[in-house]
Amino acid sequence: MLQLKKKHRDLATGLAFISPWIIGFLAFVLYPLVASFYYSFTQFNILRPPRWIGLEGYAELLFEDPLFWISIKNTLYMLVFGLPLSLIVSLLLAVLLNQDIRFKAFFRTLFYLPSIIPAVASAMLWLWIFNPQYGLINSVLAAVGIRGPGWLVDPRWSKPAFIIMGLWGVGGSMVIYLAGLQGIPEQLYEAAEIDGASWMQQFTKITLPMLSPTILFNLIMGTISMLQYFTAPYIMTRGVGTNVPPGSPLNSTLFYSVLLFQNAFAYFKMGYASAMAWILFVLIMIATLVLFRSSARWVYYEGQ
Repeated sequence: MLQLKKKHRDLATGLAFISPWIIGFLAFVLYPLVASFYYSFTQFNILRPPRWIGLEGYAELLFEDPLFWISIKNTLYMLVFGLPLSLIVSLLLAVLLNQDIRFKAFFRTLFYLPSIIPAVASAMLWLWIFNPQYGLINSVLAAVGIRGPGWLVDPRWSKPAFIIMGLWGVGGSMVIYLAGLQGIPEQLYEAAEIDGASWMQQFTKITLPMLSPTILFNLIMGTISMLQYFTAPYIMTRGVGTNVPPGSPLNSTLFYSVLLFQNAFAYFKMGYASAMAWILFVLIMIATLVLFRSSARWVYYEGQ
């Protein structure tokens, strides 16, 4: 009996210690999750009580809202072109900075710093860099006799501009790659050199297979992040101090999360936005499952 009371007392003490987390989880995670799922089947604009409409909101998104498919196309563009390029650049930087070079710590810090700059500050900086009249890039191009593009005011160049901006912040992925490179046994490279393997053979036969779990991690995290791409396009395309809606020019930068935010907090279509949020959740889950399922074919774990 005394032992049972002690267990109950220990349980109560433990629950008391973690109660702040439990309360926070229930209030700020579980309740909003359940509420958004319910609201996704309603017509809800905050000012009036939600009205149940079933799957009408989902049907309107999939079959009647052209902006929905435009946002999907823009987001997939960044996912297909922007994400692989950023992963490749960050991997190459990590491999270069893993060599025995002078000032290695300085260069690692230099390339990592952009990834810790606040997203809003970074967006404002690149807003000036991409300015077609007096921005840094077009000024450099003009100095060598090349007329620079319109970047964020040209639908053909707006998404490539965000891809270029993304390459500036690959330091986070680079550091993760560096950590993975530190775990590759040096004896493998020494044996390969004795066998006469070139640096390219060492890279493709040793570095990439041994680094494949790290590549998978960065790929999954990058996919989730790209499907939720929001801060930079929202700030940089809405026109500072103007009434220009995000996604300009001509909806070429209207990414999925930007459209979701607009429906929720500009048009107060909370039920509609909740439906968009759950579609996004399903898309992220599908993408993650596909990557995990396919990883068995190309990811190598030491000891297998």
